[in-house]
Amino acid sequence: MPSIKKVLIANRGEISLRIIRTCRERNIRTVAVYSSADETSPHVLAADQSVHIGNAPSAESYLVMERIIDAAKKTGADAIHPGYGFLSENAQFAHLCGEEGIIFIGPEPGSIAMMGDKTRARELMAKAGVPYPPGTESALEDKDIEEVKKIAAEIGYPVLIKAAAGGGGKGMRIVYSEVDFEKSVKSARSEAKSSFGDERVFVEKYLEEPRHIEFQIFADQHGKVVHMFERECSIQRRHQKVIEEAPSEVLTEDLREKMAEAAIAAAKSCGYVGAGTVEFLVDKHLNFYFLEMNTRLQVEHPVTEMITGLDLVGLQIDVAEGKKLPLCQEDIRRNGHAIECRVYAEDPANQFLPSTGYLSRHRIPSGPGVRVDAGIEEGQEVPVYYDPMISKLCVHASGRNKAISKMIRALEEYEISGVRTTIPFCKFTLEHEKFRNGTYDTHFVKDQFMVKKSSDFKHINVAAVVSSLLKMSENHSESHSESSADSSRKSNWWRKRK
Repeated sequence: MPSIKKVLIANRGEISLRIIRTCRERNIRTVAVYSSADETSPHVLAADQSVHIGNAPSAESYLVMERIIDAAKKTGADAIHPGYGFLSENAQFAHLCGEEGIIFIGPEPGSIAMMGDKTRARELMAKAGVPYPPGTESALEDKDIEEVKKIAAEIGYPVLIKAAAGGGGKGMRIVYSEVDFEKSVKSARSEAKSSFGDERVFVEKYLEEPRHIEFQIFADQHGKVVHMFERECSIQRRHQKVIEEAPSEVLTEDLREKMAEAAIAAAKSCGYVGAGTVEFLVDKHLNFYFLEMNTRLQVEHPVTEMITGLDLVGLQIDVAEGKKLPLCQEDIRRNGHAIECRVYAEDPANQFLPSTGYLSRHRIPSGPGVRVDAGIEEGQEVPVYYDPMISKLCVHASGRNKAISKMIRALEEYEISGVRTTIPFCKFTLEHEKFRNGTYDTHFVKDQFMVKKSSDFKHINVAAVVSSLLKMSENHSESHSESSADSSRKSNWWRKRK
C-alpha cells in the first residue's frame, strides 16, 4: 500500500488549513499553492512549502491543472488533496494526477464523471432503485420541446429546468406554466453554457415545501461503504447553503434508514471510493428523491465530525493509501446535535450581495462545543475573486435546543468589523419560530426573511454593530495592554506578511 509523505493542497482558505492540521497530526508534510491574492493567507504561512501558481482570478491560478500538477512534481508531493470547489469534482484533473503517478485524494475519475452529469446520474439511480423526481430521463434536445411540454403537463406545474453538467443553482429555472416553458429553457441553457461550458438541461417535477437533506457516505477500495448519517441543509440563499444541522429534525428513524440505504446504493452504483455526499429532497409528505451526488468533501463536514467524533479528512487519507475503513456501520453512532453557520462577507439586507474589504476586527467566539474554521485573519482582505466566506462557525451540544442556544450565544460573541456579514441573518434564523420548531424548508429565506421590510433588518444590523462597539469599548484597555505572547504572535504574523 502507498504511504503518503507529502500532500499538495489544491485549494485555499479554511479547508486548506483544515487539511494542513490533519496532515500535521500524521507527520505528513504539506504544500500550499496560492494566487497573487493569497500570498499572505493563513494557509500559505501554515504549510511546510508554498508555490505561487498565478494571478488572482481562479481561471489563472486555482483552475489551471497543469500548474498545480507541476507544483506537485517540483515539490515532490506524492498526493494532491483538492478540498472542495475549484478542481475537486473535475474528472480530467483526477485523471491527470493518476497519469503523473500522483495520488488524488478523492474518488476515481469515472465516478466523478458519472455523478457530475446529472442526466447520467438519474439513469444510474433508476437502475439502482433510488427514487428521483419524475421528469425527463435524458437531456432535452430542441426537437423534443413539444414532447417535453407534454411530460411537464403530465407531472404538473411547477417544474424545474436544470443544468445537466453542474449545480449550485446555475442553469436552473422554475417554470409555473406552459406559457413560460420555452423562454425558461432558453434562459437556463444560456446560463448553463456560460457556467459549465455545457448547455444541456433536463426537466423534473418541482417539489412542494422541499427539505434539502444529505447523507455523508464513505467507501474504501475494498468494497465497504458506510454512511455517517444526515445533515439538514434547507436554509439557503441562491440555492446555496448558509446554515446546516445534524441530525435533521424532520426525519423519523424509519425514513432515516431508508434514505441511508438509498445513499449507499447510489455510491455503489458508480463504484465510489472516498468521501462523498448523496443529496436528497424531501417533500411535505416525507417522500424523498435523489438530487445529486457531490464527489468530494463538503463545506459542512464539521457538522458530521461533531456528532460522530470522526476525522473525515483523516479517513480520506487512509482510503487514498489503500487502507480498509477502520469501522463498520454499527460502530458509527450519533452523539448530540450540531449546527453550522457560514459567515459570509455579504449584506443580507441587500439581497446577500458580497461585501468585500478588510477585516479591521475579527474576534471569534470560543468555549466548550464551539468550533470556528476560518480562512482569514484580522487585518486581511476578503478578496473579490473568490467565494466570500470568512469562516464556518459550528457548535455541538447534547440536544437541539441547547445547540440553538449555544449558537445564538456564539453569534452574539462573534466580532467582525470592516465588512457586512451574514451573522445577523443567522441569528434571525436561529431565533425564528419555524427554525426552532423544525418546520422550515428551502423557501425560508424567500418566505420568512425577504418579506421583512429592509428597514427592519437594517435595525438588526445596527443592533449588531452597537453590540460590537460596546464590546470593543469594554476591551479597550485590554487591547492596549496585550499580553506579551499575543503581541509576539501578531509581530510574527506581520513579519511573515512582509
